[in-house]
Formats: sequence, structure tokens, C-alpha cells
Amino acid sequence: MESATVRAVTQSQLQAGTARVDITGSSTDQIDDPLYAAVHTAPDPGTDRLYVRALVLLDKGEYTALITVDAVAIGEIGSISNEYLPDVRVTLQQELGIQPRHVIINASHCHGVVCADVESRTVQAVREAMKGVVPVTVGVGRGYEDGIMENRRMMLRNGREADVRRAYSLPADDEIDPTTDTAGLVDPEIGILRLDRAQGGTLALVFNFACHPIQGVPGGGNTADLSGFAAQVIENGLGQGAVALFVQGCAADINPLRYRDIDTPPDAEPMGRRLGLSTLRAAQEIRCEAEGAVQLVDESIALPKADLAPFIEALKTEQTRLLQALQPTSLNLKSFIPLQIKYSLSPQYPSFDAHAYLHEEKMGRTNLRHLDETNRARLDQYCKNVYIMEELTRLGVNLGLLRMHHSRNCDSAGSTVEAEMTGLRVGSFALLTFAGELPVAMGLNVKRSSPHDYTFVAGVTNGYLYYTPTDEQLRNRGGAQEDSDCFVAAGWQKLFEDKALAILQKL
Repeated sequence: MESATVRAVTQSQLQAGTARVDITGSSTDQIDDPLYAAVHTAPDPGTDRLYVRALVLLDKGEYTALITVDAVAIGEIGSISNEYLPDVRVTLQQELGIQPRHVIINASHCHGVVCADVESRTVQAVREAMKGVVPVTVGVGRGYEDGIMENRRMMLRNGREADVRRAYSLPADDEIDPTTDTAGLVDPEIGILRLDRAQGGTLALVFNFACHPIQGVPGGGNTADLSGFAAQVIENGLGQGAVALFVQGCAADINPLRYRDIDTPPDAEPMGRRLGLSTLRAAQEIRCEAEGAVQLVDESIALPKADLAPFIEALKTEQTRLLQALQPTSLNLKSFIPLQIKYSLSPQYPSFDAHAYLHEEKMGRTNLRHLDETNRARLDQYCKNVYIMEELTRLGVNLGLLRMHHSRNCDSAGSTVEAEMTGLRVGSFALLTFAGELPVAMGLNVKRSSPHDYTFVAGVTNGYLYYTPTDEQLRNRGGAQEDSDCFVAAGWQKLFEDKALAILQKL
């Protein structure tokens, strides 16, 4: 089943309004979601604020609202409920006359906690934006930033893939295949829509970028993370009440750089400031034009649901194999650590000073050498057990995700799930949106195939559909978060990319 709305309006001067409303929450506002413990935030209020930002576009009497929220998702996980999107849309239609499908809400995907009354504050932001509508000129451009993010997937020598998470330990270094194609695959492009007031000064700057804003701040606490800090920099740099709206891109497999650093407190602010400055630098080169046109195409796509039972059984079998591979050893953690230090510090003479070894050799004895051989075998087995336990931890987390999505698929009727896809064009700025967490490769594919020079892609928009990996990544089901925290079946990628191209061609 497919629904479609296509509207195209043109006039000499586009009108727009903006607003920003604080939605910072506390630990008591967090929805209890044990499978997503990483989303939970400490009671510490943090070092910055979370906002809902609204950009209202008025063209030929038709309103379109682009809303950005400093939150992990629009429903499903985190502190925004599943009723938020439909409730906001209904209220905006009833009170302000904005058609539901003309309301586009993107989550930055930061893991902050929003306030309990985020719905009413979202409506408040749109209401305030509509009151301030003024004629604007439109400019589009690109920025570049490649120093704050990294691809988090790794190819292993056994042909499987793993990912970089704080939820579990990484595979051993010698298990990583250094020839992996995904290493370094990122999208450094910053998509920029700049709206200037006809009377002067920038009213709004929309910037699209692909990176998980999950770095955190020193001491923990609630934070809008790197995207929030970037927006601060842009708003301060532009001045005159300008509002910067961050639109999350295809960041499913993109982490902040050195996300797992344990030697320094996590701090998203430097990364955010760098992103903000890179965006400002590019925005300064944009020239706005008086002509403006708004087009919106909204369609539905049927996503095939996967049968996850075989993957669950395969992981359970692997779990059993790994448990059986654990072997007894006389060492425990207390004895392992000093022994490992001794054998690393002096590999040739670990058990005693060198003269003792030389004396034994002179006397024709090998007691110390025999002890070393025995201890090295103990150390080796203990390390093997540790690596097996680490693998069991990764497997257990991903198995839990597969079981959750298998249960959801079984509980919901039908073999497909309907999802919303929207194309929004403002001047020459074309934005395609989708509710899933898209991998960077799919975003790059859509950009390459688009008929528009300035095409940008946003995930985590108008709902939340968890991870939506490439077909290649789905062959690794159960090995990494992207392919485990996922309900779609293989073959979905072509359906999505074909639909994306069709929408873009209608703009």
C-alpha cells in the first residue's frame, strides 16, 4: 500500500520563521528502557541545554515545518514517547492549520533526556516561529569536516564484522583484518541551507551531517552532545537571533573519533565547536537569492520484516561452542596480573634475576626454564579464556537485540512494516528523510544517484525504525549492532534506494 502527496509552489519571495525552546529534562523524565541502557543519562544536569528548534516555511499560503529535536529518537527508545509524533502533528493541524505530512521532525540522535512536556514545547516552538514569519532569501552550499568522526565497523580475519561500542570490548588486535574496505569510510560533507531575512541578517541555518552525537561530556550528565555544541557555535557566530537546525545524516555506522578513549574524560564540546566552525566557514561563502520555491513529496514504503529465528539459533549454537572452549587454569585475576607483568617486563629471565638462570645452566639444571614454560602456558590459556568471555559478551548483547526484534516481528501482523519517506526541496536544497538509522554508504549512494546537485539525506526522522543496514552488513547478522538491532530483511536496500530516487525525481 502506498500513499503520496506532491505539492509544488513557486513565488518571488519565500517566507520563513524560526524559534528555539529549551526541552532539557532530568533523570526522572527518562523512559525506562533496559535494552538501551546507554541512552540513560546521569542525574547531573550537564554542561549545556537541549532544544527543540522549529523552521516554518510559508510558500503560496502553504506552511511546512522542519523541526529538530535534541533527542535520541522520535519514539521507540529514549525519553520521547511513541505518541509524540502523531500528537504534535494533530495539534499543529488543529491549532495552526499545518498538514500532518508537512511536519518533518528530525532527532539529532544525541542520548540526552528531554522534559516530560516536550510535545507542548514543540508546538510552542512552531507557534512562535509562525508568529515571526518574514520574507527570506535562499542559499545552498556544502561544508567539509573529516576530523571528528570514524567508521565503527571492522572486518575480522574470520570474515565476520565487529563494531566499536562502549557496550562491550573490542576483538583482539590480531583478529582485525587491516585491509577492510569500510575502514575510513565516512561522509565529510556538511549540507547547508541558509535563509537570510530580506531586510538583512541570517534567520536560519540548516546543517546536515553524519555522525553519532554520543561522545558525552566530562562528569557525565545531560547533553545535546557535539551537534548541540555545533549549533551553539553557529548561532553565536551568526548572531542577530539566527537559529541553527542540525539535521542528522546517515550515521548508523559513524562514531565520534576515538569514541572509546579511556585515558581522558569524554568531551563532545571540542568536536562540536569544530563542526560548527567548519559549517560557519562554508556558510560565509553562500550567496542567497531572492527566488525561492518549496516542494514536498511524502510517500510510504513497505519494509520487509526478517525471519530472525535462524540467526538466533546460530548465535545460541556459537554461544555453546564458546562456553565449551573455556578451559580450566590455575590462575585467577589476582595471580594473572603480576605474572603477566613479570613475563612482559623480562621475557628472557621472568622468574628471577639473570644470574640465577645462568647458574642453573652451569649446573646442568633447567628448573627455572621449566617453570617459565609452565607459566607461559597458564598465561596463554588465561588470555584465551578472557578473549572467549569478551566474545561471549558481544554475542550476548547482539543476541538480546535479535530476540527483541524477533518478538516484535512476530507480535505485529503482516510481513512488512510501513515507513514514511519525505523529500523536501527549498530552492536548490533537496533533503530526503527516513525514520531508520541509515549507514553512511547508503547516504552516499542516494547522493550519487540524485538528479539534484545539492542532495542531502537524513535518518532518524518522523519516527524511529532502529538500524537499517546495507544488504552487505545484513550478511553479518548478529556480529555488530547495526545488523542485530534491526528488523528489516535482506533486499530492503534496493527498495529504499529506488524509492529515494523516485522521490528526488519528483522534486
